[in-house]
Order: sequence, then structure tokens, then C-alpha cells
Amino acid sequence: MQVLQTSLADVLVFEPEVYKDDRGLFLEQWRRSRYRSAGIDYEFVQDNLSRSSRGTIRGLHYQEPNAQGKLVTVLRGAAFDVAVDIRVGSPTFKRWFEIELNEENRRQIWIPPGFAHGFCALADPTDIFYKTTAVYSASDEYAIKFDDPDIGIRWPVSAPTLSDRDLDAPLISNAPLLPLFSEST
Repeated sequence: MQVLQTSLADVLVFEPEVYKDDRGLFLEQWRRSRYRSAGIDYEFVQDNLSRSSRGTIRGLHYQEPNAQGKLVTVLRGAAFDVAVDIRVGSPTFKRWFEIELNEENRRQIWIPPGFAHGFCALADPTDIFYKTTAVYSASDEYAIKFDDPDIGIRWPVSAPTLSDRDLDAPLISNAPLLPLFSEST
């Protein structure tokens, strides 16, 4: 497994070793010791699967006060996956990192607590699997408008399919309960 640094501190990309033969493929999806040695020393407490149609954007989502770290991968299809630093006071506040995750490259992205997450499905269907460090709590989940001009994500779709909640999400300047940046995190 290769660990790749990104333009955002603490956001990491993992490229697994994939073993292919005439029967199919095998890869190791998760081994705690390998991720711990890469700096991810969290306990994962929930696994989620999201299926989306091509052109669907989900996000930008975050959870406070029970912030979630997410280890995200695509099982089927492809996604334009985005992490946004929403930690007030961070040197990279409002900056974002994007990567294509797909069933061929089998990459994973680690999105730590303090970052918002969103994605656009590039294939039909796209299945996204992610492990989280906190249990989902509807009362603690918030969203930031996917096309907030202060963030400036260049989404690969001009007419996305969105939930009403994501469509009506506030701009980051009006988003509630943004986490604070701490040098120790």
C-alpha cells in the first residue's frame, strides 16, 4: 500500500496493492496497523454504503460536535471525491482537495474530522463505501452549499442531481458549528 500526501495536511490517499489474475482480483481493504503507521490512529465505529446515479452530488457534509473522520473508497463506478478544510483558523481554511476514486484504481481517501466531504457520481451506478470514526447522528449533521463561490469547487457536472437539503444548504460564511483549528489536531 502506498500512502500519498495531498495539498491538505492530514488528508491522505491510499493506493492498495491489487492482485489480479484470471479469477478476478484480491486486495486488502483495511488493516489497522498499516493505517496507524500512516497516522490514522482512530477507531472506526460505523461502515456505510451509498449508491448514487451518474451526475448526483452529495455534500458538502460534516458532523459537529461528534465529528467524523471518513475512509472513503468506491466499490463500483467512479466518483469525483472532495475534502474541504472547514476548520476556522486553519491555514488551509476553505481549501479543497479532489480525487477520482473508481473501481479500477481502488484508491481510498482519508478525510479527517474537521473537514467536509462531498462527491459527484461519475458512473451509473456508483457505490461508495466508507468507514467512520463516529456514529452518524442526524441531529449533528450539517451541510455547506456544494457550489459555494468562497470554496470554488469545479464540479464535473453542470446540472447535478441534488437532495433538497444539499440544494438549500448555507454558504460556508453562514454554516453552523464549524470546527476550530487546533495546532495539536
